[in-house]
Amino acid sequence: MTASEPAISFTFGDSRDLNAELLQLVRDGVKTATCGALRDFQDGAQPMPQVGRRDIALDWDGNPALMIETTQVSIHAFRDVPDDFALAEGEGSVSEWREGHIAYFTRNGGYDPDMLLVCERFRLIKVLT
Repeated sequence: MTASEPAISFTFGDSRDLNAELLQLVRDGVKTATCGALRDFQDGAQPMPQVGRRDIALDWDGNPALMIETTQVSIHAFRDVPDDFALAEGEGSVSEWREGHIAYFTRNGGYDPDMLLVCERFRLIKVLT
């Protein structure tokens, strides 16, 4: 897949409330990064982020909410995620980020401190709703 391919649509979070919160953090310029378990990309459930590709973040009802552009992609073990990346996710302190993500991954396939994460930095291109 290359950056010239069509945008991918995706949803932040795993609940209506979390989705709304994360979309607002992006709108406010606080959230400029996101991550997901590498296992979710390997099984074909999600396409890997690509630098330069513009993607559409959906609201919980499936409506286009934001257009973002991926600026950087890296892979880290959960325990090795850099503090500056955790803070760029905009979800509180590094310890709050770790706590929230342990809970998220536990709900969504399991957590392990050695699990690999796809860490994506992005910039907001356009607010759609």
